[in-house]
Amino acid sequence: MLADSTANTRPAGADTAALVAAARDGDRAAFGTLYERYARFVHGVLLAHADRGDVPDLVQDVFLRAMGQLHGLRDANAFAPWLATLARNEARMRHRSARPSEELTDAMPADTATPDADAPTMEEVLQALRTLPERYREPLALRLVEQLHGEEIAERLGLTHGTVRVYLHHGIRLLREALGATHD
Repeated sequence: MLADSTANTRPAGADTAALVAAARDGDRAAFGTLYERYARFVHGVLLAHADRGDVPDLVQDVFLRAMGQLHGLRDANAFAPWLATLARNEARMRHRSARPSEELTDAMPADTATPDADAPTMEEVLQALRTLPERYREPLALRLVEQLHGEEIAERLGLTHGTVRVYLHHGIRLLREALGATHD
């Protein structure tokens, strides 16, 4: 489960570089603070690229990899975009190594009908999101699922706020079209 802390939603600010420097020097508390601050961000990036069931494990894998590779980060102010790159790479590696499987049980499938059977499920929304052009996936996941604000998304992805606004606008339109095609 992801830590639910107000530190996760506030802008990273100038102290991120200081936390990165302290974590490089072996300060585990500093790395813990970075985890608390960026776990939701990494979760959102991963949702744009990986199956929802794999995401919690992938978040942990990303931070383990980050801890081991933090010494290679040249610019401590670029921590968030670097972390996003690690997350994308972890998702790609998981996808390449995954083998399709289906869990077998003796139980009969449950009736999954809901009062609004035409409404898409979360899994359908995430599946549709993954079909969109890559530039829209992460901003949409971070806004819709992780509820980060545009400025925060821009800062963490290394984009301008205007670019994020455009990506969100077009991405929502494309997502609606993709969901409309599966629910007509």
